[in-house]
Amino acid sequence: MNTETTTNDSKRKRGLLILAVLVIVGILAWTAHWFIYGRHFESTDDAYVSSDIVQITSEIPGTVIALHVDDTQSVQKGQALVELDSADAESAMASAEADLARAVRQVRGLFAQNGQFNAQIAERQAALKRAQNDYNRRVSLAADGAVSGEELAHAQDAITEISASLAAAREQLNATHAQTEGTTIANHPQVLRAASAVRDAELALHRTKLIAPIAGVVAKRSVQLGQRIAAGTPLFAVVAQEDAWVDANFKEVQLEKMRIGQPVELHADLYGTDVVYHGKIAGFAAGSGAAFALLPAQNASGNWIKIVQRIPVRIALDPKELHDHPLRVGLSMSVKVDVADTSGLLVATQVRTTPRPVGISDADNSDAQARIDRIIKANAG
Repeated sequence: MNTETTTNDSKRKRGLLILAVLVIVGILAWTAHWFIYGRHFESTDDAYVSSDIVQITSEIPGTVIALHVDDTQSVQKGQALVELDSADAESAMASAEADLARAVRQVRGLFAQNGQFNAQIAERQAALKRAQNDYNRRVSLAADGAVSGEELAHAQDAITEISASLAAAREQLNATHAQTEGTTIANHPQVLRAASAVRDAELALHRTKLIAPIAGVVAKRSVQLGQRIAAGTPLFAVVAQEDAWVDANFKEVQLEKMRIGQPVELHADLYGTDVVYHGKIAGFAAGSGAAFALLPAQNASGNWIKIVQRIPVRIALDPKELHDHPLRVGLSMSVKVDVADTSGLLVATQVRTTPRPVGISDADNSDAQARIDRIIKANAG
């Protein structure tokens, strides 16, 4: 009995020793793994997909006569989305074109008046010279009594009258010259003002067709066919997918070694762990979520409790991987950042690298200018 007990005790001690050795080896292995590899990574699952959400609104009032897209539909940049009734815009365009033609003809008349007043001045200068000569002859004859004093007075009055007429013509020429000096018909202020109205009308006509400013997916459609909309009314949104990014909310104690440009591995709950996204840290938020909350915490109050804050970290994703496995706004992500290289910046100098031009295009401006040039040429003579 004693031998059996001793044997069992020996086995128990040996088992405990083996367990202790395994625990120690596990702790040493975990410590070595953390020291060599694990300490260079920070991870979180408090991360969500974000992207540009472009609100499509009308810049002019109108009635919807065509609706080319619907929710969940993918659209390309420049694709037609909505068309408004263009009758009012076309009428405004016709009126602006007529005003431009009238302005060109009025300015053309001003330039013609310059020649007319110059001719009048030359004619009256000649008449003044003749009247002066007639007066001089009568003065010499009046000394001999051949010309009466009345006739001499009439000759003097003729000089005064012609001189006044010549002065009036010169003032009219100055007034007309002031309106045309240093200009041509094409760059005269009246013509430029009318041309600007044509551009405005062209812009309003262009805005009757709403096009997609970016490529993406249509969401939150609220507009209906035949609806009368006001300027600024939200119609729907276009969510950019290929330029999505991730906002990862790390605890403040995890940010010590994080820098701009550090590599990141991500997994989306949508695709599971089989799909790996690769990205880089693009920037850090200027404050915690609590600081920008609608009702910020009053930490100066007497019942203050320290809470570890989280800072949103923006992570740029690989466009090719996004194209192969599209993400949706708001999806959950698991993020792991390699913080081994701490040579990067703490403040981002540039996050967006690709501009997003919206509004009237250069081609539309060219169309308006071609229309203006054609009207000026047709009415300038």
